Amino acid sequence: MESGEKNLTEIPAEPLKDRRKSELLRKSLHFLIALVPLLAVIDRFYTIILLAAGTLSYTVMEYLRQKGVNIPLVSRLTVAASRRRDMGRFVLGPVTLGMGAVLPLLLFPLPAASIAILALAFGDGTASLAGKFFGRLRPPFLWGKSLEGSIACFLGTLLSVWIYTIITGSGNTYLALIAACTAVAAEIIPLRDWDNVIIPLAVGFVVWFF
Repeated sequence: MESGEKNLTEIPAEPLKDRRKSELLRKSLHFLIALVPLLAVIDRFYTIILLAAGTLSYTVMEYLRQKGVNIPLVSRLTVAASRRRDMGRFVLGPVTLGMGAVLPLLLFPLPAASIAILALAFGDGTASLAGKFFGRLRPPFLWGKSLEGSIACFLGTLLSVWIYTIITGSGNTYLALIAACTAVAAEIIPLRDWDNVIIPLAVGFVVWFF
């Protein structure tokens, strides 16, 4: 790191407008995980290797950032997409996101794994955006999450899974409803970044079971 360069971990709290920009950037990256099912169709094994290598590489680079060694582009992108609670700390989100894509591929048949990853991408992703931009109603039974975010999670999962079932030939609305309800139930649990793991595992298991 050059002498006099500002440590990227030392950034003051952002105003609401900037936090929303960070949320848009973060979820734009989050949505990219929806490409994993397509890659897995081409080659499931190498997709798992690619995800694991990417997650490990990020972990090393983020560890270095915490030590004051900023990696060009990666460190700046990490900070730009960070939440206020992550400032000055190891940003865990990309690690759990990688785990949330790898574990379904390891544990479930490819159709169930693909649906689980779509729920992670579009269910959790749209829930966060809707909660950040439109969240107003926060009933106690949602454990601090917004009703708007939960509705977005349901719709995002429902539509993405339904479209997936049409593309794969079944057009199974019932399965899409089951996946959407499971995603909402998992998303409202206050686990912070670990919902990236819980949501796809829950959805993958329930879809596989049915």
